Amino acid sequence: MTSNGDGIRLADVVEAAGAPPTDAADMERRARREFAALLGEFRRTAVLVPLDAEGNFWTAELGGIRWLCAFSDEGTLAAFARARGEGAREWTYERILGARILDAMVPLVDGPCGVALDAGDEDGVLFPPVVGIVPDAVAVDA
Repeated sequence: MTSNGDGIRLADVVEAAGAPPTDAADMERRARREFAALLGEFRRTAVLVPLDAEGNFWTAELGGIRWLCAFSDEGTLAAFARARGEGAREWTYERILGARILDAMVPLVDGPCGVALDAGDEDGVLFPPVVGIVPDAVAVDA
């Protein structure tokens, strides 16, 4: 797994986990470990957060939750822009540490907010607004 600018990839976390699980309880334990490792890597990694036309962080709403969109690298952001039919326009972004996004930026959003890392990519991951991911004061399950 890399945090040197190559991006965060779910496949790297799964590969690092080793042998496949043998039963349902083992599968759940492994999934929790993989997600915890991915969350830790996200917190330690600077990612790209695009800005909207007004200079605010770009978000999308789905199911009553605001999702702050972040991307591992420029290629993933560009693929997202093309998929939206907006590949020709310039996308301004800031590079921000994942921990800062979860701990400082998410609480600034009105209502429940999580982070969508690499939206539209097969390795994309959602960090929902729950205890253990975002501050308890803004977690929907606190």
